[in-house]
Amino acid sequence: MNDSLEKKLKSHFGDLITSFVTQHGELTCEVAPENWQQVCQTLRDDAQFSFEQLIDLCGIDYLTFGESEWQTEGSTSTGFSRAINKNGPGRFSWEDRETELMDKRFAVVVHLLSIKHNMRLRLKCFTPDTGVLAVPSLIDVWSVADWFEREAFDLFGIIFVGHPDLRRILTDYGFVGHPFRKDFPLIGNVEVRYDEEKGRVVYEPVSIEPRVTIPKTVRKDARYAENQEQLEEDS
Repeated sequence: MNDSLEKKLKSHFGDLITSFVTQHGELTCEVAPENWQQVCQTLRDDAQFSFEQLIDLCGIDYLTFGESEWQTEGSTSTGFSRAINKNGPGRFSWEDRETELMDKRFAVVVHLLSIKHNMRLRLKCFTPDTGVLAVPSLIDVWSVADWFEREAFDLFGIIFVGHPDLRRILTDYGFVGHPFRKDFPLIGNVEVRYDEEKGRVVYEPVSIEPRVTIPKTVRKDARYAENQEQLEEDS
């Protein structure tokens, strides 16, 4: 099924689709931002595709993709916690570390379903990280993309050009930053409390200290040793 769909896509779109990858039994196609809306419109309207339903749309941050924070395989008996990368995503500050711009850091992914042909397709569109992350909105193609695009804007800061009501949908009014970006602090930027004197909720800089939770490995436990001795005596 995927091989047949891939051949049709290559024949019809040519260079408009830049790559094809099959993962988890589903075909994934990469489309450039300038071709995003055109390809999606054709996938919906062309009878040989008929992807009339958009199942999901989300954002992805590929910062440190494929990098492991815990290098357990090369650790010794002294404990794997010493191998932690303390400068991992969400743990560093911009004052201490500079992150290089990535050509393919942020992406928009959509999952499509063709009820007519009983086919599924995943599309991926990378947006260059040049200060403003922007891709065309798909509302005119699938109206259900409305809230999905607002969510991706809220959590990742991706601008969907042409969206009629692009505003935050999950975070509070006045929220600073985009919490699903991997360089967003794990403890956040501000904390909220109710001020009795002012009679309202106030926002203040976060007061807790950032720290890395390190699991404790118990090498020896006297309780087990005593139980073992008792078992040996009973036997």
